[in-house]
Amino acid sequence: MVNIQLQNDCGAWINRLSHKVKKRLNATLADLGITGVQSRVLHYILIHAQEGPVYQRDVESAFELSRSTTTGILQLLERDGLLTRESVECDARLKSLIPTPRAAEIDAQVRDCIREIEGQLLRDIPPEDIQRFLKIAAKMSENLDH
Repeated sequence: MVNIQLQNDCGAWINRLSHKVKKRLNATLADLGITGVQSRVLHYILIHAQEGPVYQRDVESAFELSRSTTTGILQLLERDGLLTRESVECDARLKSLIPTPRAAEIDAQVRDCIREIEGQLLRDIPPEDIQRFLKIAAKMSENLDH
């Protein structure tokens, strides 16, 4: 039974769904030794490293994370052998984030897990309802940006 107050509160529903998806993703990824947030950051680095150097500030900006939070995530990924940091010749303070071959392997497994969870999330929902939801969610996000 859904709480009456929750029934008409879009923000509460979004928060509830977000929590459930994060919880399911983290439980599924536990066997890989990575969290949902770490997997998203790693995927971002893998994709963008193909285009050029990726720096910590890029990750901070892309995910709207604080410097300390980003540092913690990157340190764990480095500790687990999923990325390395290399000094940049033009500025010794900058460290380029380099994904390791193991990072690509983990990323492929993570993508499989995400597809499985997405399938569970969208089961028995008609495609037109999914498209309507995506359009509404994008508009809600836009509304909060202004």
